Amino acid sequence: MKNIFLLLLTLSIISCENIKKKENMSLVNVNKEFFGKTSDGANVDQYTLKNSNGMEVSVISFGGIITSLKAKDRDGKNEDVVLGFDNLGDYENKSPYFGALIGRYGNRIKEGKFSLDGVEYKLAKNNGENHLHGGLKGFDKVIWDVEVEVNKSSASLMLRYTSVDTEEGYPGNLGVKVTYTLTNEDELKVKYEAETDKKTIVNLTQHSYFNLSAGLRKDILGHEITIDADYFLPVDMTLIPTGEIREVVQTPFDFREFKVVGDDIDLDDTQITYGNGYDHCWVLNNQDEGVRFVASAYDPLSGRLLEVFSDQPGIQFYSGNFLDGTLQSKEGGNYEFRSGFCLETQHYPNSPNQENFPSVILNPGEKYNSETIFKFSSR
Repeated sequence: MKNIFLLLLTLSIISCENIKKKENMSLVNVNKEFFGKTSDGANVDQYTLKNSNGMEVSVISFGGIITSLKAKDRDGKNEDVVLGFDNLGDYENKSPYFGALIGRYGNRIKEGKFSLDGVEYKLAKNNGENHLHGGLKGFDKVIWDVEVEVNKSSASLMLRYTSVDTEEGYPGNLGVKVTYTLTNEDELKVKYEAETDKKTIVNLTQHSYFNLSAGLRKDILGHEITIDADYFLPVDMTLIPTGEIREVVQTPFDFREFKVVGDDIDLDDTQITYGNGYDHCWVLNNQDEGVRFVASAYDPLSGRLLEVFSDQPGIQFYSGNFLDGTLQSKEGGNYEFRSGFCLETQHYPNSPNQENFPSVILNPGEKYNSETIFKFSSR
């Protein structure tokens, strides 16, 4: 009888310990540390979210920038798969939008101007004759207020910023909230919200550069990409959409099935020449379905798979064509030509000046809502 009692007691203790282990395994955590000071003396913190699988995402309050994202390869090794810097100064002065939140308007606006209700608004021309990614000091270069929320299955950073009326030329006081959530399913969810007190335009996105080989390969030409789109937007030589919506079939822009990035990237094609590779917006399928699968990237070398889900009508696939070896990497060495790619979910470039494109207008009393999910796995 005594032996049976001891056995039951032992089993009970083991069971309790196993339950406790499972509970601990389900926990995620957030670590905060000082990252640096801006040139005007503002403190910048870095927040690192970690889930029960060891996946980590680090974000700084400057620009809402994702400075690091560690995901597993097919051997279970977590490595950093995003491009970036190891210091704040480079993010301030040299960054080609590495990992940043982009706004008020992601992508290009022709000749830096648009009109609302007969009023013309002029923006900075910071990309040749065009406006790019919110201007000289877009959302990628401001300090965001950050709050942390943690539970057993996910950890979130809630970033807030108020863009005042006429900032970078845009009308209206725009209150913005962006929430990064890391789940135990190895998903990074990005939720965008905004409200305005005056009619304005909004197009928010996330500008991480990925290299799923985690530095093992210096370029991304061996990656395989899919984009769920039957059409893309041809551009002029300044990378402004012409207004045409062209079928991808029998063009280098057909990524409806997995295709190696390098296969067609140097073809003698006018659109490839204009972009010096891929730097175009695809017109995503099933736009009335809300958040759905829109794109994926696979690296045969590491086995990492990135799947992208979004409610946006477009996605900008950029193959790192302006990286030229002059920017020093986090790991040592430099970021070479086409060493990272972007999959930026968004509305179409230059939408305020194209009546046939989906509207980017936000009115007072309305709420801008959008969500994109980056899901990581391996095979």
